[in-house]
Amino acid sequence: MKTLLRLLLKSQHQRNPSGPVQTEKGMTLVELLVGAIMAFLIITPMLGFVVDMLNTDRREQVKSNTEQDLQAAVDFIAQDLSQAIYIYDQVGITATTAKLPPPPTNTTGTPILVFWKRQQIKNAVPINSTVSAKTPSACPPNGSECNDTYVLSLVVYYQIRDIAPNPTWCQPSGGTCPTRIARYEIRDGVKNPSSFDPTNPYYSLTDADEYAPDAAFDPSFDISKPLVNVTKGAGFKDAQVLVNYIDHSSGPTVTVNECTTALGNPMDTTGVTPKAIPETTLRIPPAPPDIVNSFYACVDTSKNIARVTLRGNSLRRLQTDANYDAKKSAFFPTASIQVQGLGGLAK
Repeated sequence: MKTLLRLLLKSQHQRNPSGPVQTEKGMTLVELLVGAIMAFLIITPMLGFVVDMLNTDRREQVKSNTEQDLQAAVDFIAQDLSQAIYIYDQVGITATTAKLPPPPTNTTGTPILVFWKRQQIKNAVPINSTVSAKTPSACPPNGSECNDTYVLSLVVYYQIRDIAPNPTWCQPSGGTCPTRIARYEIRDGVKNPSSFDPTNPYYSLTDADEYAPDAAFDPSFDISKPLVNVTKGAGFKDAQVLVNYIDHSSGPTVTVNECTTALGNPMDTTGVTPKAIPETTLRIPPAPPDIVNSFYACVDTSKNIARVTLRGNSLRRLQTDANYDAKKSAFFPTASIQVQGLGGLAK
């Protein structure tokens, strides 16, 4: 019986040989579709996350750049103001506007900070007539034959806005362009103490000579009469831009008596009875109609003190629709400084 079963199984095996199972290679259309959907569901959120990270990093970078620019600007202004011997308040600026340098072509400008300072010129005046150096330009660099001296300089800070979009200062182009702060300086020349000519007390009047007075400087100016003969009214040098991307949208309002409070309620003591100096005299500009408040100063002329406030717009570096938004105030950094001029003609 066992032998018969073996023969039957053997014959059955010979009639139905079974080779290795043949399998098809590759993926079906359904499998490909499912894989594509899964990849889309995974990659899309990741891509959005990466793009959001890049945008956030870019916004933080321009925010940091704007903060650094503002801080550098107020530090420069503070250093400038520390040498001031007379700072004009709003009344003084109004009285001297006709003699101040005009804003550049195709722009509008508002003078915000105007003051006279005493600027040191090193190694410029020959010690006496016996030394070989007879003019400032001939003074040896080691200072053995010449002394330092001081000259008067009128400094004017403007907030400037372009009438038409300027590709240099308005990037990205379009929308409301930012404003910028520009600085003018009109400097007196180095005077010759040995000169007895009242019409020409200088060593040189040549414009190319760095020791000559600027063409716009009026030699008849007297610091004891700061509203008279401020400049010649012409011949001004070009302004130097201090900082760009100053906001020009309606920002946060300031308190009605901000300057009065910040300057310690200054009093006018020139009359018989002391009286409070009005806010419209202390604040420059006094009351902007558009409530921009992105560059303004509080000035107490009698105490030679100025408080300066700037507000930048970091979002304007990235987009054209970058008006002030209280919810995004971090992207509109503000910097303020208060300085009392330490310079003086007798110091």
